[in-house]
Amino acid sequence: MSEVEIESARREWEDGRLRLLEEAEDAHDRERLLAQVDAVTEELRRRVGSTFTLAELTRTYAGAESWSREIVSQRAGAPGWPRTLSLVEAAAFQLYSRGAVDYEP
Repeated sequence: MSEVEIESARREWEDGRLRLLEEAEDAHDRERLLAQVDAVTEELRRRVGSTFTLAELTRTYAGAESWSREIVSQRAGAPGWPRTLSLVEAAAFQLYSRGAVDYEP
């Protein structure tokens, strides 16, 4: 995993997190979206563990759509959830990346 790939993923995660916040127009939307982010984050904890690098997290992100769709639909599905899935994924990865052993802001 190259530094360019990692930095590209990090930019994508941050952009997704910011767009997710824009989607959360009211308290109900915010609660629904944050529940979805929590579901993906829980699955990340299971898949990646608590000790990981940004490269490992970036590799996991590359295949995230296949499992995150299932996780969100089972644990936090709400009307229209597929429309925001990519934002939810990005936000969850951005938040989780802060725990990487090589994380730097």
